[in-house]
Amino acid sequence: MIRVLLVDDQPLARAGLRRILRPRSGFEVVGECEDGDQVQSAVAATKPDVVVMDVRMKRMDGAQATRLLRQDHTAPPVLILTTFGEDEVLSASLRAGASGFQLKDAPGPELLRAVKVVAEGGSYLDIAVTARVLSAYRAQPVRTVRMPDPVLTPRELDVLRLVGRGLSNAEIAAELFISEVTVKAHLGHILTKCGLRDRAAAIVYAFDTGLVNPAD
Repeated sequence: MIRVLLVDDQPLARAGLRRILRPRSGFEVVGECEDGDQVQSAVAATKPDVVVMDVRMKRMDGAQATRLLRQDHTAPPVLILTTFGEDEVLSASLRAGASGFQLKDAPGPELLRAVKVVAEGGSYLDIAVTARVLSAYRAQPVRTVRMPDPVLTPRELDVLRLVGRGLSNAEIAAELFISEVTVKAHLGHILTKCGLRDRAAAIVYAFDTGLVNPAD
């Protein structure tokens, strides 16, 4: 049973999430917060496996709440829920350490899959959300290019560049004419060499190092 903490300032939204994240699907909602400033104490009290957090709240948004929570390396991973029109805080949430992004109006099975992947330590990026995060980066001024510090092979650089552009493993495999298994292996090496947590962190890293240009 995956233990879930819900964070959303709308009671109806939390009720809807409870109906989806039910025990028969393998989830237990162990706590709820109505704002981001309650997250740290709720996590300490309920010990969830994953935090499902709204991106926009009254007192503290999801990005700031995630940043404070992730200062503790033992804290559970965070799945950010968002709606269209909240692009300005998406990249901030990514930098803050969120492990996944999912649109609020996604079908139930997709939300279940996202929560499960993030709870198990993976990274889940809704395709539409990823595109919007990249758009937010592209709206920023062009920065000086600085290649990654760790020694990455040319192929690893290719994979990291495409990850930064938001491509899936299947799309990267097709682009580079290699198998998905090989893509996963390269990505694993990249994460290890660069000291990155997951795919979401790799996207930020690709932009921060200039490997992917905001104007691309």
